[in-house]
Amino acid sequence: MSAREIVQAYFEELKQRGRWEAFLADDLTFTSLTTSPIKEVTGKAAYLESTKRFFSTVKSVDVRDLIIEGGKACALTHYQLQAPSGSRFQSNVAELFTVRNGKIAAFAIYFDTAPFPT
Repeated sequence: MSAREIVQAYFEELKQRGRWEAFLADDLTFTSLTTSPIKEVTGKAAYLESTKRFFSTVKSVDVRDLIIEGGKACALTHYQLQAPSGSRFQSNVAELFTVRNGKIAAFAIYFDTAPFPT
């Protein structure tokens, strides 16, 4: 599968609440460029553990734009989220992917934290 196909399939599975994590490499490197200091997590299991709270709030995701160059992709996404308290909010995110050997090997995000409940 091409980088485009892998990233599109990842988002399709995420939308359907399917097996999106199957597209992640076991040695995935995840970087959140939103926080200071920058947060980096290595390994698929560590990534899933560190993001499970976020993914539990996702009600929908819409890919607004997808740019591919070789094994790299940039997706501009819009998430509808619901906090455990029941309040709904939205977030626009820039997501950067590196695809190697048919898996997402590196993943970085940029987003505005203002909409997130404290």
